[in-house]
Amino acid sequence: MDDFIIRTDDLTDPHVLALLDYHLAEMVRVSPPDGVNALPLDGLKDPQVTFYTLWQGQELAGFGALKRISADHAELKSMRTASSFLRCGVGEAILHHLIEAARGFGYQQLSLETGKTADYDAARGLYRKYGFADCPPFAGYRDDGFSQCMTRSL
Repeated sequence: MDDFIIRTDDLTDPHVLALLDYHLAEMVRVSPPDGVNALPLDGLKDPQVTFYTLWQGQELAGFGALKRISADHAELKSMRTASSFLRCGVGEAILHHLIEAARGFGYQQLSLETGKTADYDAARGLYRKYGFADCPPFAGYRDDGFSQCMTRSL
């Protein structure tokens, strides 16, 4: 984990775009048709979103984003680990970075939406490890039986 470099990204690198395409395809694959809440490229380029990539040397290991909801509340978006880096600490490194970045922006609450199915067990476990707890839907999400909303104070 010590040799990872995390940087704010402009979403132009072909490696980043390829991993984003994979991420979106996986979200479609493991989610019901009306339950895909992943942001596409144009959504990640919104000025309210800050997108980060995690690299090991020249290899893209993963990414994640923060989306501003209000002056004191942000949402985690689009966390993904590249397949070749699974179980290498990438998810934990990017989540830790996003939490610290949210604090740096002055947010007091950080929330997220993920799935309730087994495909999302590892993600929910990681979020719980970092203090996220289940919460009611926020920021336009709805209780659809698939989405699991979580939040934590900063």
